[in-house]
Amino acid sequence: QVQLVESGGGLVQPGGSLRLSCAASGFTLDYHVTIGWFRQAPGKEREGVSCISSTDGSTYYADSVKGRFTISRDNAKNTVYLQMNSLKPADTAVYYCAAVKAWTIVTVATVYEYWGQGTQVAVSS
Repeated sequence: QVQLVESGGGLVQPGGSLRLSCAASGFTLDYHVTIGWFRQAPGKEREGVSCISSTDGSTYYADSVKGRFTISRDNAKNTVYLQMNSLKPADTAVYYCAAVKAWTIVTVATVYEYWGQGTQVAVSS
């Protein structure tokens, strides 16, 4: 059974940092799997934040997070991380990780096959 579990969310002040984790079970991250991070703020549509391909390690970042967020994976722990620095109030949202069997970057949310339950990130002073 495929399962994704996010953790690491919380309340942080503007300018602060958080590291989100996405622990996968039921499949391995090192074989043609793309993991994506998405977020959804209240009253807004779901937004793609970042993704990483296990095939070649290529990554994608939304313009709104470039230079501030870094995605990485630890195959030994079967976990993908999203390091978020210089956080802004606009980053407040529920963050979800998702997985799809793919050979490259996938930025379209509807293509992803498996989703976690989400973790809340709140950026406020």
